[in-house]
Amino acid sequence: MNVMDLFRLDGKVALVSGGAGMVGSAISEGLAEAGAKVIIASRNLSECEKRAKELRDRGLDAVAMELDLSSEDSITTSRDAVVSNWGKLDILFNNAVSRAGLGLETMTKEEWETTMKVNSTGLFLSCKILGAEMAKRRSGSIVNIASIYGLVGPDFRIYEGTGIGQSPANYAFAKGGMISFTRYLATYYARYNVRVNCICPGGYQSGQPETFIKKYVERTPLGRMACKDDIKGVAVFFASDASAYITGQVLPVDGGWTAW
Repeated sequence: MNVMDLFRLDGKVALVSGGAGMVGSAISEGLAEAGAKVIIASRNLSECEKRAKELRDRGLDAVAMELDLSSEDSITTSRDAVVSNWGKLDILFNNAVSRAGLGLETMTKEEWETTMKVNSTGLFLSCKILGAEMAKRRSGSIVNIASIYGLVGPDFRIYEGTGIGQSPANYAFAKGGMISFTRYLATYYARYNVRVNCICPGGYQSGQPETFIKKYVERTPLGRMACKDDIKGVAVFFASDASAYITGQVLPVDGGWTAW
């Protein structure tokens, strides 16, 4: 097979949770450009439809679906809709994330528990319910979107004086757990020829204050924040046969942040 054909996703059905968000939009776009039918899913159905229409207007194959990862019924309903409409699910990106609270001292028990319904329990249910559908067909790729803050602690100095709240404690807990859960799933689902990998993006430039961007860039070996093309490429790689012999791996996409 020609090496470029390994990256093609023609005929594949992909679901991206949190697919209308900043990172999710980039992932959805990359998968659609590689030929997949992309289901852009989140609690905000109107925003998902907006993103899907943008891709359809370019001649790409994308639809919107409502999906609430804090609800087991919603995940089950989404699975049934995917199977009913397209007969299969080839690719799953667990990208949705719930954010509440900031620092360790100010975060409440309620804020912690609220995020865990999506970031922990929702991840578990998504991988169990949707992953089982892939296991039935003995084929599939699950990609979890974690963060460099699942690998290393935050550098709190870059937030000082920028007006941006520090990275939340519950976020670090969930993303670190996602990395370990990815490895567990990889060995569990390997018998069914379902691969499970994890991407850990670094900071994504999205209109942050210049003071923050300057501090972040100075801390990053490649001297810039991430853009959507950085996410798109690695997403297509893990979704496609280009990574057919890779599972249980965790890839930082961080401009060298974790290499210091």
